Amino acid sequence: MTRRTYAYKVVGGNEILADVYRVGRRRSPVIVWLHGGALMMGHRGNLAESQAQEYLAAGYRVVAIDYRLAPETKLPAIIEDLQDAFRWVQAIGPELFGADPGRIGVVGGSAGGYLALMAGCCVQPRPRALVSFYGYGDIIGAWYSKPDPGYCRQPLVSREEALASVGQPGISGTPGPNERWRCYLYCRQQGLWPREVMGADPEAEPERFWPFCPERQVSGDYPPTLLLHGDQDTDVPYARSVDMAAALARAGVQHELVTIPGGGHGFDGAGDEAAKAARRKVLEFLGKHLAG
Repeated sequence: MTRRTYAYKVVGGNEILADVYRVGRRRSPVIVWLHGGALMMGHRGNLAESQAQEYLAAGYRVVAIDYRLAPETKLPAIIEDLQDAFRWVQAIGPELFGADPGRIGVVGGSAGGYLALMAGCCVQPRPRALVSFYGYGDIIGAWYSKPDPGYCRQPLVSREEALASVGQPGISGTPGPNERWRCYLYCRQQGLWPREVMGADPEAEPERFWPFCPERQVSGDYPPTLLLHGDQDTDVPYARSVDMAAALARAGVQHELVTIPGGGHGFDGAGDEAAKAARRKVLEFLGKHLAG
């Protein structure tokens, strides 16, 4: 396995990076992998090497991307990064790393799952298949726009602490030690995540959020979608994938919701049989929809 890092775009003098994993020289279908972290944390290096190896063994190129992070960068610009990453894979990928631009799938977890679902709405040409681990198609529901009881049981973070943990313009990727989680915790305790990520009040201006809610954007040509979610997830409620599945069903989109009984947030990183079965299901789904 080889891994090489490229800048897929430059904004304000800041390079936004992608790691490309490959084996062999044959032109191959591509998985664009999107990290989680509430759009506020995380980086392309969060892809576990063992999972990258599984995708490579199944015959894929893997492109794990960074994107600019909130609250410094607001959601419309984050989505621009997502679109630009796909344009880069489609335009440069065939020559640079043997990508087949007609066979691109997307895999993401949590906020990465949300971005995977957004890719089905905002990327052209549309990806061939989407996989969302414990993602969400709604960003203004009470689960995100009201104080969360579970997070409120943790020591309260002040606004001053939250702001002190962020503030780096154009930051994309957070591989080193940092305390950006304080900003996220503050947002969940206060019900402010949509405001900090969009820069708008979801109660006063809900229409500004609608283009960024995949549940509201599903149409008949939306890509086939696999949703995987633990029914004991205390971060992103299981109901978020249930509701997304209902939206896909109403539009007549090929989809499947895989429920992990007792599964929590991040269940796919475990070594138990449920996690292994879920990852096998993903490979089966991708194989069906990314075949030549």
